[in-house]
Amino acid sequence: MNKSNKFSPEVRERAVRMVQEHRAEYPSLWAAIESIAPKIGCVPQTLHDWVKRAEIDAGLRAGTTTSDARRIKELEREVKELRRANEI
Repeated sequence: MNKSNKFSPEVRERAVRMVQEHRAEYPSLWAAIESIAPKIGCVPQTLHDWVKRAEIDAGLRAGTTTSDARRIKELEREVKELRRANEI
């Protein structure tokens, strides 16, 4: 299940930055996202996911950071290989 990344990391960062900069101009985070998403060319839920991920990575929201998730995936792969080697 590979996701194709339609948007470059630069576009994602810019969109998240726009939401953060203009957040105070709207009554809610979702209102800001709904206003900015069409300008980027994505659906609001996608932009909301990017904003949540940025907040988690910045330590503003609880959750597993991108780097931690990547490290966990690497360790799980290593454990799987070691278990396979031990079976032999």
